[in-house]
Amino acid sequence: MTDKTIEIQVKTQYLAAQSSPDNNQYVFSYTITVFNHSSTVVQLLSREWRIVDAENKVTRVAGEGVVGQKPMIAANDSFSYTSGTVIATPIGTMQGHYVMITDDGQDFKVEIPSFRLAIPNIIH
Repeated sequence: MTDKTIEIQVKTQYLAAQSSPDNNQYVFSYTITVFNHSSTVVQLLSREWRIVDAENKVTRVAGEGVVGQKPMIAANDSFSYTSGTVIATPIGTMQGHYVMITDDGQDFKVEIPSFRLAIPNIIH
């Protein structure tokens, strides 16, 4: 697999109703769409995240699958899911990778480029 066969798109949202700025809790959701541009079925086995807040506090999260699933993604198809995270500052970043496997048993890593978590209008 090449880097171009799996494409990752991310959309983030600040969840003000679930956040508590007075207690340094800023809640964000992120929706990720994984596009499989290859000619074979792939399965997402695990993920690892590096979450960094504005004070450079790093949180690492790793585990099997995503949102309780290990989705199979057909050739030229996509899979989307929404999850969330809490950080102690109104701005931060996330990045990581997925471990995936092809239908013939070859596992490979897909990098998830860094994306920003930020409350609206904090950056102009």
